[in-house]
Amino acid sequence: MAKFKFYYDLMSQPSRALWIALRLGKIPHEDCPVALRKSEHLKPEYKEINRFQKVPAIVDEDFHLGESVAIVRYLSDKGKFSEALYPKALQRRARVDEFLEWQHLGVRFGCTSYFLDMWLFPISGIKPKPSAEKAAMLCKNMETQLKVLEEIWLKDNKFVVENEITVADLFGCCEVEQIKLTQYDVGKKFPKTAEWMQRVRAQANPHYDAAHAFIYKISGLKPNN
Repeated sequence: MAKFKFYYDLMSQPSRALWIALRLGKIPHEDCPVALRKSEHLKPEYKEINRFQKVPAIVDEDFHLGESVAIVRYLSDKGKFSEALYPKALQRRARVDEFLEWQHLGVRFGCTSYFLDMWLFPISGIKPKPSAEKAAMLCKNMETQLKVLEEIWLKDNKFVVENEITVADLFGCCEVEQIKLTQYDVGKKFPKTAEWMQRVRAQANPHYDAAHAFIYKISGLKPNN
């Protein structure tokens, strides 16, 4: 199977999800790290890779593609993605797709908004920490999405889609793991979500821990927190 080039930075949540998935599925590819902290994604040469200048992205022969979910679907259609992680069975795949579509304005939006204002922007000097009122609003919005995750997606399942891990679980967990940097403890209010994350981690290791090593290190929280 011909290799494609995979452009990513493990500081990016969808990059981590794809990085883990490619390794779990033992999918031949060439790793091409892009250092967001050095603004490598903004350089002219990277614009030739991805016109949107974001990660992740792939180059498959002469075909360039960005957007993580589009990459999953493209690689699957070419037979270059794990069928276990992104099923071919119509209804099971539809459930995975349903989560991947929901999470953009669901758990991804809620967790990312909280993470940016509570940690990344202040530590980067972009803007100060929000007021107590704004922080409470951000937390409420995030917890609204975490509640949907717990009470709908994980209501009767061990994983997002029934009882086997799929790429949907990787995308979801990578979003929630990010908020460890804010010292937010998911397990206090959402124990079912914390248990789900441990199941995903167990199924996806050692790649899961490798992808999140910098989060564990910076946050000071152990993987099982």
